[in-house]
Amino acid sequence: MLKPNRSRCRFGILLAVALWSLAAAGEQAEPRLDLERLVQETLENNPDIQSARQRFEAARAVIPQVRTLPDPKINLGYREVVEREAMYGVSQEIPFPGKLGLRGEVAASEADRIEQEYLAVQLNVVAQLKEAFYNLHLVHKSLEVVRKNLGLLQNFEKTAKARYMVGQGTQQDVFRAQTEISRVLQRLAILEQQGISLRAEINQILRYPPTRPLGVPQEIRVTPLEHNPVEIQALIEQAAPLLRAQMKDIERSENAIALAKREYFPDFELSALGLRNETMRRDGYQVMLGVRVPLYYATKQRYGVKEAVARREAALQDWWAVKQALSARVQDNLARAQRAEELVKLLAEALIPQARLTLASAQASYAVGKVDFLTLLNSLLTLQENEIELHGEMTEHEKALARLEEIIGERP
Repeated sequence: MLKPNRSRCRFGILLAVALWSLAAAGEQAEPRLDLERLVQETLENNPDIQSARQRFEAARAVIPQVRTLPDPKINLGYREVVEREAMYGVSQEIPFPGKLGLRGEVAASEADRIEQEYLAVQLNVVAQLKEAFYNLHLVHKSLEVVRKNLGLLQNFEKTAKARYMVGQGTQQDVFRAQTEISRVLQRLAILEQQGISLRAEINQILRYPPTRPLGVPQEIRVTPLEHNPVEIQALIEQAAPLLRAQMKDIERSENAIALAKREYFPDFELSALGLRNETMRRDGYQVMLGVRVPLYYATKQRYGVKEAVARREAALQDWWAVKQALSARVQDNLARAQRAEELVKLLAEALIPQARLTLASAQASYAVGKVDFLTLLNSLLTLQENEIELHGEMTEHEKALARLEEIIGERP
């Protein structure tokens, strides 16, 4: 006979099941969580994106500043030796022709580099959002599968208990069913916790409070690639913001070398002064041209050129390193997407239909005593894992595509 404490355990399990059912019903009533809307909100609200955009705006504001002549100086003076003289005028520093233009080109290249970094930040944050969304979708689908199987396990327990009561089954089958129900409840609790954490992560990306309700993730499907692997690899050099940022850094370095060489040439200062002789009550003027001579070029301008050349070589090596890293990441994610696509097809067309047939056969056979309870339980768990794996592989496929989009800057 069953022990009395089993009744209390049974009551606790049924209470937990009722609570999970209410939670499931509440979740179904929530609105659908649309990924495109989330992406748009992220682009508008995410602080990392806004910070990168402001850095780009700041870099663009530097360009007209460095292309403009230095501010002129107003000169006022008074001299008294034998006669009293007052002086007033203005002076203007004039860089050697070409220097201002090169400084503007350096600043423009730097602004272009920061713009590409801004685009890379956008893509990175959106990729993080999509991965969190797809993980949340997997948690939601896993909850659906596990809750559905909880109902089947309850039916199995009733059947096992009925068979035991009439002497056709064993008490061990009842205990196994109850143990598996408890394990399912444990798994549900873990999945719920994961869902809460993922919702908090999405809200953080969106710059919302972590407890803000988000609704049920929309359905996803396996999205086919728009480009073949060769085209995707070619897009790295053409469109990848991180690589384009390195190219702009090389361009900035080339302009910096030209500017450093131009520093060998002198700058000028033109000044015009008006004079007033108070003693003689006569006016006059004075015009002067000053030249800043690069006298210490051997230890200043020459090393400035060496510094600029070294920075260009470093930028070239950085470009190669980034290109190699991006190519490896693209290849890895292409392989992940291909594997996931194949497994989705295998699971949907073969393994899951077979597992459903096996479960149906095991249910019918167990009812008439042709198979044991362990066979029935294994059939259910196999179907459950296959269904969860199907959603997991669909999720992995879309996550791989999101990472590819982050790298190349467009849909792969």
